[in-house]
Amino acid sequence: MIIALAVIAGFSAMLVFLLASASADATLFAEHTPLLLGMNALAALILLGLVVVQLTRLWRDHRGGVFGARLKSRLLLMLALMAVAPGALVYAVSMQFAVKSIDSWFDVRIEAALDGGLELGRGVLEAMQDDLLAKGRAMAYDLADSTTVNPATVGPLVSPVTLNRLREQAGVQGATLLTTSGQLVANSGGGVHGMLLPALPTTAQLRQARSGSGVARLEGVAGDGASGLVVRVLVPVASYRMGSDPLILQLEQAVPDGITQSAALVEAAQRDYQELQLGRAGLKRLYTLTLTFSLLLALFAAIALAFFLAARLAKPLLMLAEGTRAVAAGDLTPRAVLETDDELGVLTRSFNEMTVQLEQARIEREAAQRAAVWGEVARRLAHEIKNPLTPIQLSAERLQMKLAHKLDGDDAAMLGRATRTIVDQVEAMKNMVNDFRDYARLPPPVARPLDLNALVAEVLDLYAGGPIAITTELDPALPPVLADADQIRQVLHNLIKNAGEAAHEKVGAGETATVNVKTHRDCRMAALSVTDNGPGFPPEILRHAFEPYVTTKPKGTGLGLAIVQKIVGDHGGTITLANRPEAQGGGAEVSVQLPFHQLSQPGGTAA
Repeated sequence: MIIALAVIAGFSAMLVFLLASASADATLFAEHTPLLLGMNALAALILLGLVVVQLTRLWRDHRGGVFGARLKSRLLLMLALMAVAPGALVYAVSMQFAVKSIDSWFDVRIEAALDGGLELGRGVLEAMQDDLLAKGRAMAYDLADSTTVNPATVGPLVSPVTLNRLREQAGVQGATLLTTSGQLVANSGGGVHGMLLPALPTTAQLRQARSGSGVARLEGVAGDGASGLVVRVLVPVASYRMGSDPLILQLEQAVPDGITQSAALVEAAQRDYQELQLGRAGLKRLYTLTLTFSLLLALFAAIALAFFLAARLAKPLLMLAEGTRAVAAGDLTPRAVLETDDELGVLTRSFNEMTVQLEQARIEREAAQRAAVWGEVARRLAHEIKNPLTPIQLSAERLQMKLAHKLDGDDAAMLGRATRTIVDQVEAMKNMVNDFRDYARLPPPVARPLDLNALVAEVLDLYAGGPIAITTELDPALPPVLADADQIRQVLHNLIKNAGEAAHEKVGAGETATVNVKTHRDCRMAALSVTDNGPGFPPEILRHAFEPYVTTKPKGTGLGLAIVQKIVGDHGGTITLANRPEAQGGGAEVSVQLPFHQLSQPGGTAA
């Protein structure tokens, strides 16, 4: 869903950009705007469809009482309001700004200024024409007096020197004398804009000039890379000599480039202004549609994104809510966590760790309660059972002494077997009662700084040369622990004895029985682990291994690990049991964590 939303939102943003570009280009507007409007409408409908589908699902979950639907609805409402309210405000402001901006383009003062500019340009050009026409008439009058007849052609003759002098006096760029048929008689100054010869008038223009007192016109000149406006004047030159034809005087004056460019700019601006004025209503409509589509696409995309964000934010909250409900119901099993690095992921992981710690605390509390119960049971059993054991043993031994010499060989042998059985079983009962007595009367530890590595080495010396191969991995930098040496020695004896008995089961299969004792630093605790390559703990034993009378040994009392746990707990430590994976050789692993002596820790104080 999020991928589809991202693709559609990106495509919609591109369409809005193209539509906005078309608004600024009249040609693009005329050619492609209908297509862009249709594509934007389609994109808006697709986004609206996504929103409707998501709203339908949320409404169905809400009516169905699905857990978390209300939370998602509230998050969606808040996120949607955060997107819609600013969007609507920006839309309203943009609409007012766009409409007023378009209206400001068509201010009456701007139109009057453009018209005034055009009139000013026309007035300047007309003044130039009138001025040049007046100069032409004056020159024509002077030329009429100096015109002679060519004897060879019986035609008019004007001295070029005279024409040049008159042109310079008048300040005109080019002066040309022509016959009424268009033949060149004399020229001064060449053509304007760097041309060698002037542009000759047409027959109609010559005829018009001959019939009147002169004509002036504004023309554009192009050639040799130069272009501009030129004012041309045609004035008839009267001849007072009999038999000569009149001449036509043509004057040329280039319009200054500044005036030409200014006039062109004003004319282009007025043309563009007229085009805008003609499309004023359409332009307003286009801007309105562009802003509307932008708003709709942004809002639909924001609402669709709000669904995604609401679901993403609600997921860890729902996980926590389900977890709290489960914890309230007594279910402390680990919950699912959010695999992210943000605060929500940390929160779900912390909650999961809390449930694990609560489960461990409950197990420890139950174990402590059971230990207290078993301690009371052990105390009473030790008191009630031990008293009759000694008389039973003495009585059996007395029977053996009194009757052995009075019975036959078979009867005497049977009496001896029965007597030994009674004595052995009484001795076993005494040992069991002693174990119960020790469990019930375990004194509190007398904690002192203890070198754990040295104690391990001392205990392992007692097992040297035995049938079990014992290896060690002792951390030489391990700080002293705060513990009772006698009780920790008892813990080591119990764990090594159990590991050796478990590993010894493999000796008969031709394998080497091994036990490994390891110490290392684990944060602010000293870790002691005892591993073996025996069969490991049965699954049904792992959960209840620390309870009294839980054992896999035929003659065991099941108090060994219970006593070990009680000693470790009294020291403020922890003990865990686990089975090693087959890749590591299998077997069992018992891990004990004991607190360091505080003086051995940085910044520590004496206990």
